[in-house]
Amino acid sequence: MDTDLSTSLIMARSTATQVSAQVAVVRKAHEMDLALLRAADQTARPAPPPGQGASVDKTA
Repeated sequence: MDTDLSTSLIMARSTATQVSAQVAVVRKAHEMDLALLRAADQTARPAPPPGQGASVDKTA
């Protein structure tokens, strides 16, 4: 009986570790996808017209 219980506990712990690793891989893949989309979004946007950039044009 002790062997069955210890084997079950080891298998449960192993499964939990495997699921945790899978979640980490999926999370990292999602972060990489978001980074790629952000980079593509920033490069795909056209340049703003003069005077409408991120900084204030004080010469206007």
